[in-house]
Amino acid sequence: MEFTATQIAQLLEGTIVGNENISVSNLSKIEEGTLGTLSFLSNLKYEPYIYTTGASIVITDKSFEPVKDIPKTCTLIKVESAQAAFAKLLEMYNQVKRKNIGIHPSSYVPESAKVGTDVYIGANATLGENVTLGNNVQIYPNSYIGDNVKIGDDSILFAGVRVYSDCLIGNNCTLHSGVILGGDGFGFVPNSKGNYAKVPQIGNAILEDYVEVGANTTIDRATLGSTVIRKGVKLDNLIQIAHNVEIGENTVIAAQTGIAGSTKIGKNCMIGGQVGIVGHIKIADEVKIAAQSGVGHTIEEKGLIVQGSPAFPIGDYKRSYIAYKGLPDLKRKVDALEKKLSN
Repeated sequence: MEFTATQIAQLLEGTIVGNENISVSNLSKIEEGTLGTLSFLSNLKYEPYIYTTGASIVITDKSFEPVKDIPKTCTLIKVESAQAAFAKLLEMYNQVKRKNIGIHPSSYVPESAKVGTDVYIGANATLGENVTLGNNVQIYPNSYIGDNVKIGDDSILFAGVRVYSDCLIGNNCTLHSGVILGGDGFGFVPNSKGNYAKVPQIGNAILEDYVEVGANTTIDRATLGSTVIRKGVKLDNLIQIAHNVEIGENTVIAAQTGIAGSTKIGKNCMIGGQVGIVGHIKIADEVKIAAQSGVGHTIEEKGLIVQGSPAFPIGDYKRSYIAYKGLPDLKRKVDALEKKLSN
């Protein structure tokens, strides 16, 4: 599909500088722009490329003023935020690109399933009994949806997703390939024979609206009740969320983080990669946890930033680290003093 500068400017509420009739049919990075592509400039580190780019249209901030001539083949569209505007275009591009409708003949959809309008179910996908799919749901090939699962409007499950029975997925959710939602929690108790007996996991897992779950992330079902991922949460790849965990609205978590059972995480938190969080604790709203930290206790202070293992306030961590780095020099001085005193 082709779009003119005029159409794009109207969509983004931008101002055109150049040829309003020029058209584009693809997207590109500014340093790799070619004729017929659209790009953007937000980070001024990339400003030199705008004077050599082959892109036909470049989106810039309103405040941007070229210090020399840009190519005559390049039209600018100035907007409030070039980064936000380009993200909006990428989302629209994705929606067009991913829009599939229809049920593949090799998929299995039982008569008890309720399927909304404009749904896509790919090859070899399997639905259990009494599954409910909202409008515009897309389920890609080789996915499995268990009994009694409900999936809201406009949600996408990419290839190879597994959703166990009784789980609930809200509207506008995205589950990337390899996600497992509702697998058993890690529940075992020692018995008189010296081994471990399994505790049945009879709860479910719930994703509220606008949740995105990265590839190969696992979210366990609750022992009783529900594991709950609140509205707007964004989870990276390769994250483990244990049974009965609750994650508050708009919290973001980076890859390889593990959260143990029954922990409650607040709203608008930011958790770095490879963080480990023990079970049965609470983390306040807006807390930030630096990468590779280990959190072993409740954090009650809203907005606290922590680092380290065990994690503690980041200012104290940095001061401690400076002292830690100086330990070899300190040891040499101590050794020298001991040697001097012994003589």
